[in-house]
Formats: sequence, C-alpha cells, structure tokens
Amino acid sequence: MGRAATVAVAESLTGGLVAAELAAVPGASQAFRGSVTAYATDLKHRLLGVDAALLAERGAVDADVAREMAEGVRDRLRADWGVSTTGVAGPTPQDGRPVGTVFVAVAGPSGTVVAPLLLAGDRSAIRRASVAAVLELLTAELRRSTVAGPESTAAPAEGQQDGKGRTATRNGPGTTTGGQG
Repeated sequence: MGRAATVAVAESLTGGLVAAELAAVPGASQAFRGSVTAYATDLKHRLLGVDAALLAERGAVDADVAREMAEGVRDRLRADWGVSTTGVAGPTPQDGRPVGTVFVAVAGPSGTVVAPLLLAGDRSAIRRASVAAVLELLTAELRRSTVAGPESTAAPAEGQQDGKGRTATRNGPGTTTGGQG
C-alpha cells in the first residue's frame, strides 16, 4: 500500500484557520505538511513565489494570485496538494474588490483549480465560509484524482491546466459569479 497524499496550505484572509481545521483531525500529521500564512502582500511573493508584477498590477485579491499561492506552497512544502485562500473579509474593500470577494485554489498532481467566491456576511462569516469552500474544493479534487500523489509527481508548471481538459477557473461550492446563483 502506498503512502498517504500530503497537503500544504497558503492562507491570507483566513489567517491560519484552514491549517487549524486540518490539524484538528486525528492523525493529521500523516498528511498535513504545514502552512504559510502570508497575510501581507509582499510575503506572498517572498515566501510563496507569487509573481511580484502580478501582485503590483492586480493586487492580492485575484484568481491568478490564488493559483500561484497554491502552487507555491505545494512546491515549497513538498506536498502532493497545495491549497490557498485570498480575498476581502472586510470591513472595507481592498485592491478595488468589494467585501466578500474571495478566491480559493487547489493545486494537485493534475493541475490547479481556482474557485471565485462572492460571500455575504460579516468578517467572521466570510472567513469561515472561505475555509469551508477551500476544504470542499480540496475534497472534490481528491475524489476526482485517480492518483493518491506519488512522491515523484512534480508540481504543475505555472498556468498549466489539468490533464482532463477542465478550465483552471470555475465556480466552486456556494459561489456566485456573473450574476448566477
């Protein structure tokens, strides 16, 4: 029997809540590699390798930033799966994005999936919903995966789509984009 798949977390607006949820599961040390809480924009570049030009041009609340965070933490912490959260929990807009704008991403052996979210509620509710959304996305991607994540699997190249022809960005659970419910 092979080893368990491993996961690493890169967080911004959730400030460590995703890592705390993963670490709370009995036996988490067998799969949870660790986390980076890159709350400050410059740390997203320095610790996770998010492109500095991308951050300067679009700000930290962006689908491509979420993608690069997930891929960066997967690579740097040598995990099979990397997950990330970035967004605006409030109380004020950030980088021209309204409160409740969130992007969560999962990077795995077959590529990276980003889910845009538009969440309602106060700061705490937005952060909790972001945690739930990224963990649901991870669970869905693990179920889709036919590979538990052999150690020899390299992280996907920047901008790579998964091997099943899916687009890299799609609606995640409980999301609202483009006026759809």
